[in-house]
Amino acid sequence: MSASATPTLHCPSLRCMGLDITVQDCVLVAQLNLHLQPGSITAVLGRNGTGKSLTLHTLAGLRAATAGQVYLGDRELQRYSRREVAQQLSFVAQDIEEPFPVTVLECAASGRHPHIDFWQWETEQDYAITRTALAAVDLQHFEQRNIETLSGGERRRLAIATALTQQPRIFVLDEPTNHLDPQHQLQMLKLLRDKADSGCAVIMSLHDPNLAARFADHALLLFGNGQWLHGNVNDIVTAETLSQLYATPMFMLDSAQGRYFVSA
Repeated sequence: MSASATPTLHCPSLRCMGLDITVQDCVLVAQLNLHLQPGSITAVLGRNGTGKSLTLHTLAGLRAATAGQVYLGDRELQRYSRREVAQQLSFVAQDIEEPFPVTVLECAASGRHPHIDFWQWETEQDYAITRTALAAVDLQHFEQRNIETLSGGERRRLAIATALTQQPRIFVLDEPTNHLDPQHQLQMLKLLRDKADSGCAVIMSLHDPNLAARFADHALLLFGNGQWLHGNVNDIVTAETLSQLYATPMFMLDSAQGRYFVSA
């Protein structure tokens, strides 16, 4: 097995039952039932403020649900330590700010921390995994750069490299294409597609339904009023549902490369 390969381990199940996501007295998501399938990508779509980020934070165990429960494997997520969760699940936030002026290599290597015993240092194998992850996101020549010198897109790719270095079986990503140019958007999504095809489970929020239609197997549509819709991406990402979701007319165009959605 190469240093970059994800270990061929069983992918634990991540699921929720009866999940409520609220902000003050506003119910954004009500009674959500979701089961992330290993080997697949689930795209979360919705307007701004409909609970996409809050739902992902809750699934990652970083925010308590108003009601319902999240399960990792056969146990409630809250029964695991954060270290145990991090050995199986990686979360990439929408925006990440490093509190210290570390190098790109040091930042990416932090993804190995859940797998390193307390008071131990990274090994050459850990750094080999880290360097391969940096190469996967085109940051192999940035190892000694201070992260404060990186652009927004470069920081986004670094966050994804750190998640890859962690070698999780479940990826939870809040807008992984944020700040990325079209070339790197496709590169990162192809990378996540490869991870899913290797047996990982991926859930990510996206603003572009065309990227969801191209790369995802399933979609979770959040309407912001408690209502949600989950299913096969080809079945529920349609002009009709997207028009309701985004509160603007959407039309579908067919081409040899697939389906495309445009707003009126």
